[in-house]
Amino acid sequence: MTTSYKVKFWDIRTNTRADGTGKKPRIVSHTVRWTVGNREKSQTFKTKGLAESFLSDLRQTAKKGEAFDMESGLPASMVKAKDARTWYAFAVTYVHAWWPHAAAKSREGMTDALANITAVLAKDVAGRPDAEMIRKALREYSFLPEDRRPAPTPEVAKAVKWIEAASLPLSALEEAKHTRAVLEALALRMDGKAAATSTYRRKRAVFHHVLEYAVELEELSANPLHKVKLRKIKATGEIDRRSVVNPLQARDLLTAVTYVGRSRGQMMMAMFACMYFGGLRPGEASALRQKDCHLPETGWGYLTLEKTLPETNSRYTDSGESHDERGLKHREQRATRHVPIPPELVKILRQHVLEHGIAQDGRLFRTSSGKPFPGSTVSKVWREARTYAFTPDQVASPLAGRPYDLRHAAVSLWLNAGVHAPEAAERAGHGVDVMLRVYAKCIDGQRDVANQRILDALAA
Repeated sequence: MTTSYKVKFWDIRTNTRADGTGKKPRIVSHTVRWTVGNREKSQTFKTKGLAESFLSDLRQTAKKGEAFDMESGLPASMVKAKDARTWYAFAVTYVHAWWPHAAAKSREGMTDALANITAVLAKDVAGRPDAEMIRKALREYSFLPEDRRPAPTPEVAKAVKWIEAASLPLSALEEAKHTRAVLEALALRMDGKAAATSTYRRKRAVFHHVLEYAVELEELSANPLHKVKLRKIKATGEIDRRSVVNPLQARDLLTAVTYVGRSRGQMMMAMFACMYFGGLRPGEASALRQKDCHLPETGWGYLTLEKTLPETNSRYTDSGESHDERGLKHREQRATRHVPIPPELVKILRQHVLEHGIAQDGRLFRTSSGKPFPGSTVSKVWREARTYAFTPDQVASPLAGRPYDLRHAAVSLWLNAGVHAPEAAERAGHGVDVMLRVYAKCIDGQRDVANQRILDALAA
């Protein structure tokens, strides 16, 4: 940018147009004129008030000693403001930059959080679409790579146009009030009720990462989140011990699953058994292949976990399917995990392969068309099985409310049985510190042991 401090201002010129012979010319516009160096510059406005305001801004800036850009004729601060990106434009750029490096579930979480944030960082411009349409336009169009975007409906196109025009500049986040407004919005659900602490922290983490990226690109001087404090109860991630089933209840549930549907429940039972007896995550069980299983006729077997099939919306996956094959959670892409499994699960898996066979790619659990079971189908089967296995009071309780609770029950069982924490963590694919924090309240019987030790010490 070539700049100059040599600036001269002229009077505002009034522009008129003749409306006909004998009639007084009509004022149509007003032009602000000035020179930067030896170059003449001008800008025309519809009303005199706007022209006077603009000229006043130029004069005040020159009085402060700010240099003017020779090309545009504007002060350097105005050029910067004019060229500054909006939050919306920067968020789109961020999505494009990070999409290739993120897993499908992370992409979904990223776009979900950015949709919340972008709706807040907008000016009060006429024609604002309703919240649901803004969210739809952002998640299903704007925050997708260009080669994945569907043809926008007229409603979506209109909403996108409004967002582009109304979005605040990224630099507005230097003001704490805008950053706080975002945090307060993230702390609420769509219905206005308080969001879960874990949800708030997840979305705040996305916001923090976007702002760090802006600082890295020197579009913000510092991360404005560091200036705003919004108290939110820290999420411990502890498991509700009321959701943990005992071995008898777990077996009753697995039996009840086989009663659901003509064959769906029977084909899923072994998958649920892997979550309970092996402590597998649902995505790990879904990806389990025959070659991953060592199933001797007697005694313990083991599973070698290598892949996981988490489910998300197909627009976020590389394959275009709702299940995207990934490496194990929190591990390198080619890392594996060895999980010993008790004879009871070995027998269940051997029987499953004998009765139901395997998919073409070797997976144990699949629909009649060979695809992984949809999460909605799994949840439906599980809800029905709970009504068969539990009393009405238990059905209304958190007890095994989700299939994932079988994994929680498995790890809790191992810890209660006295399995050393590092071994239990290795089987579950957890860090030891995370496992002990999450399952601390599900370890039964420790209080009585501690009480007795204290009494023994006092007696001594």
